[in-house]
Amino acid sequence: QVQLVESGGGLVQAGGSLRLSCAASGKIFSINAMGWYRQAPGKQRELVASITSGGSTNYADSVKGRFTISRGNDKNTVYLQMDSLKPEDTAVYYCRYSPLSPYSNLERWGQGTLVTVSS
Repeated sequence: QVQLVESGGGLVQAGGSLRLSCAASGKIFSINAMGWYRQAPGKQRELVASITSGGSTNYADSVKGRFTISRGNDKNTVYLQMDSLKPEDTAVYYCRYSPLSPYSNLERWGQGTLVTVSS
């Protein structure tokens, strides 16, 4: 099974930057999408950014122009560069692996990494 391990979270002041990493291992299908989601206290989990195996990206409106998602050259590592951070970005950030159908049932979530942005 695919395992996802996130890292890079921490405490940063507003206006600062953090870079999150998601390392994937196991039976990874070559055609897939990887994404970063976040869940703030009292709120539902929401999509932050996603990237397909073809390199197409998608961002939530709230992070456009500030966050950048990318993949390592081996396609097994996904990064989220977060710049100009705001207190509203405070949340637990989760990495998600989504293989192509009919393997959708094999999707996986990472354990999450906490990002705290102070005023």
